[in-house]
Amino acid sequence: MTRREEIRVPGRPVLSHAADAVRGGGLLFVSGILPVDGAGGLVGGDDVLAQAEHVFGDLGLILEAGGCRLGDVVKVTVFLTDVADRPRINPVRQRLFGDARPASTLVEVSALAVPGARIEVDAVAVIP
Repeated sequence: MTRREEIRVPGRPVLSHAADAVRGGGLLFVSGILPVDGAGGLVGGDDVLAQAEHVFGDLGLILEAGGCRLGDVVKVTVFLTDVADRPRINPVRQRLFGDARPASTLVEVSALAVPGARIEVDAVAVIP
């Protein structure tokens, strides 16, 4: 029987009825990460690059709490409120993932759960 474990990272905001990540079946499923601080306030103002830096930084923290690293990510989904921001955030992704190239989906959405948020990212990682 596969064990299921919810992961919470101290200091991360609780914005909905969800864990930061859930371990199960040898995988770590990371919930959508928004550019918010510990109190749930928007980080980065209207700057999608600053928001992306924060979001991908939080992804690293959540992966670490789940026993993974960025190189263990096998699937990432990026939600942008403007698909034209893709070229601006791609260097952040490339720098953080390095040689690892996860399967990826990019979706443009009309809005995200936090007003002013321009990016949200979720991921799936293989637990080493």
